[in-house]
Amino acid sequence: MDNVCTYKSQKIKDIRRMVQVARGEEPADLVLKNGEVFNVFTGEFLNRDIAIVDGYVAGVAEGYHGIEEIDLEGRYVTPGFIDTHIHIESSMLTPAEFVKVAIPNGTTTIIADPHEIANVSGADGIKYMLDATENVPLNVFFVLPSCVPSTPMENSGAVLLADDLEPFLKHPRVLGLGEVMNFSGVLDLDPVVHEKLEMAQDYKIDGHAPGLKGKDIMAYAAAGISSDHECATAEMARERLRAGMQVLIREGTACKNLKALIQVIDNDTAPFCSFAVDDKLPADLIKNDYINGMVRKSIEGGVSVATALQIATIFAARNYGLYDIGAIAPNYRADIIVFDNLQEWEPTMVFKDGKLAMDVKKNEGKILLPVEKVSAESVKNSMYLGEVTVDRLRLPIKGDMAYVIGLIPYQIKTNKFKLPITKKDGCAVSDPTKDILKLAVWERHHATGNVGVGLVKGFGLKEGAMASTVAHDSHNLIVIGANDEDMVKAVQELSKMGGGMVVVKDGKVLVSLELPIAGLMTDAPAEDIAQKQAELRATCHSLGVHKYFAPFLTLAFQSLAVIPQIRLTDQGLVDVTLNDIIDIEADEAEEEFLRQNHI
Repeated sequence: MDNVCTYKSQKIKDIRRMVQVARGEEPADLVLKNGEVFNVFTGEFLNRDIAIVDGYVAGVAEGYHGIEEIDLEGRYVTPGFIDTHIHIESSMLTPAEFVKVAIPNGTTTIIADPHEIANVSGADGIKYMLDATENVPLNVFFVLPSCVPSTPMENSGAVLLADDLEPFLKHPRVLGLGEVMNFSGVLDLDPVVHEKLEMAQDYKIDGHAPGLKGKDIMAYAAAGISSDHECATAEMARERLRAGMQVLIREGTACKNLKALIQVIDNDTAPFCSFAVDDKLPADLIKNDYINGMVRKSIEGGVSVATALQIATIFAARNYGLYDIGAIAPNYRADIIVFDNLQEWEPTMVFKDGKLAMDVKKNEGKILLPVEKVSAESVKNSMYLGEVTVDRLRLPIKGDMAYVIGLIPYQIKTNKFKLPITKKDGCAVSDPTKDILKLAVWERHHATGNVGVGLVKGFGLKEGAMASTVAHDSHNLIVIGANDEDMVKAVQELSKMGGGMVVVKDGKVLVSLELPIAGLMTDAPAEDIAQKQAELRATCHSLGVHKYFAPFLTLAFQSLAVIPQIRLTDQGLVDVTLNDIIDIEADEAEEEFLRQNHI
């Protein structure tokens, strides 16, 4: 078996009728007439009719007739777009609500990694995501979360070993193993990591390998890992292509790599590239900025229309072994987008399995097909904090120097600073005048009482505190503040809410967003969440957070102990380069260190 997947369509087609309709001997269920149809195999637009039977394309030619016919009046027609790597939970929307914004953007297929909810709810989280996407008008495939927890230097809600994941490989919509973030475990032959790799060796295995190069990236690929979405430069992308890996070009809300990576796209490399967003907030999704936005930006950056469309469709499908998705051709699913022009890339109509799913002339462009919701009770009630008092935030330090997380504008990686800090009663405290704030990660899954406390420079907050249960990747509770009292108030408020985001000042809640489903999601509509997120962002900026940060996204990444250089988990301060927890206490800073870091 090859290292792609074992996907098989569950639909039984009437092949004899397909043949008769394709020959023009029988009427199709639906014919989309007079469209400029993009052929992904030849890279050309041709004026053709599309004959559809039982949700599949029977033929693309002139002169078809059908029981129902829609005249497209010369509009441009492409296959539905494919997102090859996304965490639905990071949109903060339930799968049902996510579908309602994906389809109007022309995205008809996604490959999701339920990594976030699995770190909170374990196997129950995976089951919920599978159930919640079973009967929705969107092709939702999954890769299984490979790193629960992401590292042994934090406490997550669950631990998933190979034996826990293997039963899910039998599910028809599971394609393989999700991003293997523990690249150190791969290279150092960690038995837990390699048991998962061996389990999934006949399936697709996605990667996550920022910074790996040379023989290390070769070894990573030799383990069966065949993709990477963490490329930040064209050279990193070329290295992965040379190792036989696929490059998932990422353009999310937090990480934007498309501009740099389209430099690597040419006729030779394009078939091994696809588009992905990783994380995307509702405010972006409702602005027609999903995969269609990536197509538009790629073309604006010099990629040909044909190549951009192929990357968004057939190349993505083939990279994941989805043989009946990604083209408008016989025996392919009738997942189809209609555009008025090739500049804006805003769909005017979307068809899913041959049914009209969105029409801007009907229902204001919202989804027309029913979307089934399922109960989320199995993944609610996820807040189990230990003691919440100001004393838990004490940070005793003997000297006057400490290791501090240094934020970098527009990036999620951090610097490791060694700085003089402000103390009170023998403890380090927040000092907004120096732009140094206290940061804490509260274990919230098992009431262990673990609280990791550290310091951050460069966030900008001048007063109050903000806290969230969206804290990658174990999604413990993370809080940052100008004073301990507001930090504790924020933690207490999130406990009452059952998870979410909150901003506090002078002991009062200024704005909050409830995320009761695993502390990650809500079943509220995308428009409501986008509005609430805008309020949260504006409030944080009014309290001093630098405008170049998306406040809660930046906060969420400060506990992600697999992205260099330094992070904070519930177990303490993590030096990602050393792959170890370090003492916050630092020796006297050398002048050279201060000079190099412009301090």
